[in-house]
Amino acid sequence: MNIKPIGERVLIKLVKMEEKTASGIILPGAGDKEKPNFGEIIALGKGEKLEGLNVGDKVVYAKFAGTEIKDGDEKYLILNIDDVLAVVEK
Repeated sequence: MNIKPIGERVLIKLVKMEEKTASGIILPGAGDKEKPNFGEIIALGKGEKLEGLNVGDKVVYAKFAGTEIKDGDEKYLILNIDDVLAVVEK
């Protein structure tokens, strides 16, 4: 599926968060308890507010924002730029 957001919107691929114990053991599926609010930008629309964002950036977005789209097993979200709260830097 080829999705191109229009206006000041972004297409986000949802990223599942894995939970780790203090000793470093990864608990698979532990991050599925609630809707994630962390994702990777797959595509950008056009608009002044989108300056500074790039494809591949990892972002935090508002908890109940956007429209969810499913393509096979992958889940995507189309968000207004105002719902993007922060860019996560490594």
